[in-house]
Amino acid sequence: MADNNPWEPPLAGTEAEHLVGALERLRTTFRWKADDLDSAGLRTRVGASSLTLGGLLKHLARAEDEMFGVKLGGTPLGAPWDAADWDADPDWDFNSAADDTPEQLYALWDGAVERSRATLDAALADGGFDQLVHLSSPDGRRAGLRRLVCDLIEEYGRHTGHADLLREAVDGLVGEDPPAGWHTRATAG
Repeated sequence: MADNNPWEPPLAGTEAEHLVGALERLRTTFRWKADDLDSAGLRTRVGASSLTLGGLLKHLARAEDEMFGVKLGGTPLGAPWDAADWDADPDWDFNSAADDTPEQLYALWDGAVERSRATLDAALADGGFDQLVHLSSPDGRRAGLRRLVCDLIEEYGRHTGHADLLREAVDGLVGEDPPAGWHTRATAG
């Protein structure tokens, strides 16, 4: 199973293997749903919703950078997030995606995920899920790494469901998992 579907979590493994496996499966399913589209496909909307696959790519890239940069280590967000006027447009990541090319959106998400994977791997090797991270509550209690990973799994779960509907509207693509042996066609360029 793992040979053709490397995104599949283990049947029996450690807590870290299962949580990271669940996150990777959602990342892969999301990327499959958003893959290989032109500008029109990435801007497609369904019904009254303003969500688009391009907006979801950009939003989830920000979620990755926030989770494993700001919340894990206290590293401020860099480009393009630091130049956005979040007060004027709290949904800037969703809304500004319409101005980006498919290549920019794929490169942004792919780069954020690559950085997140490396940062998470290093954090797991350096203290595991029980370590406390930079993020804290108003009373000073700090969150643990496990919480960050579970929060990102939740974020992907929500938006992968949105991506299912949006992709079906674009070209009829349906399904729970990518086909065996799938690899992205649209890559950072």
